[in-house]
Amino acid sequence: MSSIADIRKDYSLKVLDEADLHKDAIQQFEKWWQEALLSEIEEVNAMTLATATANGKPSARIVLLKGFNENGFVFFSNYHSHKGSQIEDNPFVSLVFFWKELERQVRIEGGITKIVEEESDVYFNSRPISSRIGAWASPQSKVIASRKVIEENVAELEKSFDGKDIDRPPHWGGYLVKPVLVEFWQGRASRLHDRIQYTAIADKGWKIERLAP
Repeated sequence: MSSIADIRKDYSLKVLDEADLHKDAIQQFEKWWQEALLSEIEEVNAMTLATATANGKPSARIVLLKGFNENGFVFFSNYHSHKGSQIEDNPFVSLVFFWKELERQVRIEGGITKIVEEESDVYFNSRPISSRIGAWASPQSKVIASRKVIEENVAELEKSFDGKDIDRPPHWGGYLVKPVLVEFWQGRASRLHDRIQYTAIADKGWKIERLAP
């Protein structure tokens, strides 16, 4: 335990000053996103998605951001998965990006809804054939007897779809997270980090506040 407790890193790369902030949270994310892309971070779009049951039991996992705009942040999944079931019961989630190379973290809270089917179709059809078949083959989050179940499903589907279009499964598609809170965290020395919080104000933009580290 002592060796784990001794693991620490002092952050000193950048600062986060109010004078440099965009007044809009999504535009501020865009600024940091572009810097993350230029830093060639591996899996830059990986984010933690936290969901909860109706009675508040939490669950978290890594998913991949597939787009964002002024409306929010988009990812795709199986609607019948564990996360999908929790989203159905409790449509409020949290996202976290951690870009260690930039000593930065972004935390997002907001409501979540399915995107329109046409948009899910467009993304699904852009995926490699193997990924499209995989969406049909996997009863995501369900208990299966062995890996062989998936392998057999894939083999059967490859035969049935041979030479045919692979339509999007009705149980698979996109989600939109519409943020009501976005926190930008910049690592600083001695654990005295910069934390700037944006809180959505109905029809009035964003309230910007500094949080104690």
